[in-house]
This record gives sequence, structure tokens and C-alpha cells, in this order.
Amino acid sequence: MKISGFTMVKNATKLYYPIKESILSILPIVDEFVVALGDCDEDDTTLIEIESINSPKIKIIHTIWDITKYPNGTENAHQSDIAKNHCSGDWLFYLQADEVIHEKYHNEIVKLCTEQLQNQKVEGILFKYTHFWGDYFHYQNGHGWYKNEIRIIRNLPDIHSWESAQSFRKIPNFDGKNYRQQEGTHKLHVVQTNAHIYHYGWVRPPKFMQSKKKSLHTIHKGIKVANQEYDLMEKTYDYGPLEKAQKFTETHPKVMERWVNAFNWGAELNYTNKEINKNREKHKHDMLKYRILSFIENHFLGGRTIGGFKNYIKIK
Repeated sequence: MKISGFTMVKNATKLYYPIKESILSILPIVDEFVVALGDCDEDDTTLIEIESINSPKIKIIHTIWDITKYPNGTENAHQSDIAKNHCSGDWLFYLQADEVIHEKYHNEIVKLCTEQLQNQKVEGILFKYTHFWGDYFHYQNGHGWYKNEIRIIRNLPDIHSWESAQSFRKIPNFDGKNYRQQEGTHKLHVVQTNAHIYHYGWVRPPKFMQSKKKSLHTIHKGIKVANQEYDLMEKTYDYGPLEKAQKFTETHPKVMERWVNAFNWGAELNYTNKEINKNREKHKHDMLKYRILSFIENHFLGGRTIGGFKNYIKIK
């Protein structure tokens, strides 16, 4: 059995993505790791970070991003597919640049891949998620935060990254462009692992978080709209009252020690239950209907989501 890791990335260091740690977090359990590295800005050092790992397993594919040809976030999926297409494993393990695996899950993941290798009904493996928020000591688990997602797929040509690269679908006769198509596509049949993806996409100094938002808006809405929106934004991101989030009391992956130890923006965060900035942009989890749904899900349904879209079919 062979497992390939893969990812896509651009301007990781400039936007505070732990790309090196993401790769290192699964490097011991993959036979190769393919990186589709976009045309980064001159002041970005992502290539240096990846090369510093100094592993023969890593293969870097240099790419050019084109958000005109691939609008509405689909360049993310296109770049993910480029990396996927250079993988040679039986199973393909996808991590985004802000996603990290704890080493305590390594054996469980390899065991599940081995057990399901000959079961052709299984097209992917579903992971649980921990979404850190603001710092390394709080996370969000309410309604509207996806609690599961596909991160290992079988190496089949009809399986493609989908929409803005959050997930995967089977797309027969894919035209190579319309990553948001739904007609004629098929959800993957998956089995669940107890392993968590540690998602650090919302853990950044407030100024970097706002820069990341501008970058995401550029990919999804175009440069002109993103610039207009950014001009109207506060230049530092407001996470709101962190005490309303869940407290994280477990350990982080060892590869993240450098990042956790470098945490130095606590003075810019609101560690209360009270609103300080009355004019801040409200997050989805701040809204009353989402708070009610979250309470019901977490206290009466064991964390099961009410409604919501699930891009997979679980095999029991």
C-alpha cells in the first residue's frame, strides 16, 4: 500500500499559514508529498520553508494561478487537482496549508487505510474537525462550522477537488474547468475515522487575519471587489469575545510547538463574554439562530448537525 500526501499553496508565509508544519504532520506516514506551489509574491518565502524540510519525499510542482479562468474560488480546486494528478499512491491524503494532523492519530489512519484498501466501495475517508479560533486555546464547534470533511481519497481519475477545494466529488467526463458543477456529479462513499484535522485557519494575529480575508475575497470575488471591500474594513480583525468559544485543554501536534510558543497577540484579543466593539462585523456563530441551533446540537443531539449540507455518503 502506498499513501501520497498532497496540497496546494500560495503566499503561505506572507499570510501566516503553517505550511511546513502541515506537511511535516503527515510526512512520516506518506510515501511522497506533492505540493502545487503557486506564483508567490516577491516578499513571500514559502518555497524556502518547504525546501527547508529537506526530504526526498517532497515533490514541488510550480504553477501559475489564474482567477480569471477559475473564478469564485475554483482556482483553489484547480490547484488541488494539479497536485492530485501528480500523486502515485493508492490513497491520497489532502491537507490544506492551515490543516495539521496530531501524531497520536498516525497509527489509526494507516490502519484504516490498510483495512479498506481492498474494499472498492470505500472511495474516501472522513475526518473530524477542530476549528481553532483567535488563539491556540479556543475553538468553535457550533452550527455552521463543518464538523467532518473528506481528506483521504482513493486514487481514481474521476475524483476531483470540488467547489473551493473544501471537499471532493466524482465528476465523470470532467471538463477541467467547472469545479462548482453539481449536475452529473456524485458524492463519495466514505468511512469515518476518529482522527481530527486541527484547523488553524482562524488563528492569526489580527492584522494577518484581515490580510487573509482580503486574499480569500480576491480568489472568490476578484481583485477589484476585494480591494473595495478591504478599503472599508478595519485593518485588524476582531474575533469578538473569546470566552464564548470552547476552551481547548488537550495537546497540539508536536510540529506546532514553534507556532504555539510564538503566540504574542493575546493583548489584542477580547478574553471576556462581553462585547467591546459594538460596531464589529458579526460572525455567523454570533447570530441568535445559530446560537440556538448550536445549543440544541451540542446539548441534546450529541453534536449531530441539524440539517446542513453533507458532501459525502457514509458507509456503516
